Amino acid sequence: MARLDDIPEPTRTAVRDIPCPAFDTTPFVSGPALSERRVAIVSSAALIQRGDKPFDFGSGEYRAVPGDWANADILMSHVSINFDRTGFQRDINVVFPIDRLREYAAEGVIGSVAGTHFTVMGSTDPAAMLASADGIAAALKADNVTAVVLCPV
Repeated sequence: MARLDDIPEPTRTAVRDIPCPAFDTTPFVSGPALSERRVAIVSSAALIQRGDKPFDFGSGEYRAVPGDWANADILMSHVSINFDRTGFQRDINVVFPIDRLREYAAEGVIGSVAGTHFTVMGSTDPAAMLASADGIAAALKADNVTAVVLCPV
């Protein structure tokens, strides 16, 4: 992830000045022990399967990432040039820690791994992502997901 000071203008100012939504309440939920939770990943790396259409610049859409995709077939279509992709190129788990979740499930640290995960394009205006946030939340709820690993890129 790039530091704001390292991002060249005019992108630095555009990112800094994106308004963040305000909420009237602070949500808090309790739930089962970690060893009983169903866990999904939400990544802002704009992940796609090899051959799929890349995310468009500034896209507010989200895409489902089936948990059975082969790691070698997952590509990052994020358009920003402001971060180093070396980590992703060496180990997909940097932006999509699916292997770690599978290991945790096998060891009983978590209850299970969700069958579907989600990805969005980072550095997108939050207002453009409201429908996507609602869609992701509904899909997670329908899959009985009780914990999410957020992977900002």
